Amino acid sequence: MLAVKTGKQIEFSAEALEKASQIISRYPEGRQKSALLPLLHLTQNELGGYLSVEAMDYVARMLHIQPIEVYEVATFYSMFNLQPVGRYMLEVCHTGPCAIRKGEWLVKYLEEKLGIKSGGTTPDGLFTLKEVECLAACGYAPMMQIGERYYEFLDTPEKVDQLLNELRSKMAQSN
Repeated sequence: MLAVKTGKQIEFSAEALEKASQIISRYPEGRQKSALLPLLHLTQNELGGYLSVEAMDYVARMLHIQPIEVYEVATFYSMFNLQPVGRYMLEVCHTGPCAIRKGEWLVKYLEEKLGIKSGGTTPDGLFTLKEVECLAACGYAPMMQIGERYYEFLDTPEKVDQLLNELRSKMAQSN
């Protein structure tokens, strides 16, 4: 896990530093910048789902690159979050094929059910709702990705409610 020091100084734990060193060692001398994407993933996972400016600066120092080079990458890819997010990131595909198959309904239903707008996080910090570009599952729409799992054919309130209840139960069991 990453340790957050006073003054918002970020520092990797020994375990995370070892993982980072392994990642960097995969690339030839002078090409360590190629480790940027996997290091950002590692950092985001260690920080609980988002990249703070301090964390991105830490990665820049680790790779001996300018902070702007990290910011450019982190802001370009939708897989990186620059603000704190909920325990579960509900990523709903909203491109054309999914929209035709009730993708827009799914977003509206989740907004209503959770009491948040797309891009928001529930007050309990459990869910963040995010509309994303194609998740490459057009034939299974409406669908969403939560972490590394796809949830497909979410075309009724009952299916969505069941999924949300399962996630709540899972969270309650882990506490």
